[in-house]
Amino acid sequence: MAKIELWIVTISSEQPIEEIATRLSAEGLTIRDVLEEIGCITGSADDVTVERLKHIQGVVDIAPDIQIDMGPPGSEETW
Repeated sequence: MAKIELWIVTISSEQPIEEIATRLSAEGLTIRDVLEEIGCITGSADDVTVERLKHIQGVVDIAPDIQIDMGPPGSEETW
């Protein structure tokens, strides 16, 4: 069974972000957020789907969305 992971998709500004989001969704990305201000879409998909998504016109990059723990305020411990 394919492992579903979270991804950050960086898009070009040449097309409306909603159009690209629609195409990504149709190809199997479960959209989580559309961040128009920074040109990114977040969502979940397996590795096979991500390879397909990389070929959609307007997709510049796809990177894993990793969790970062800053620690509690005033703490020297991070990550």
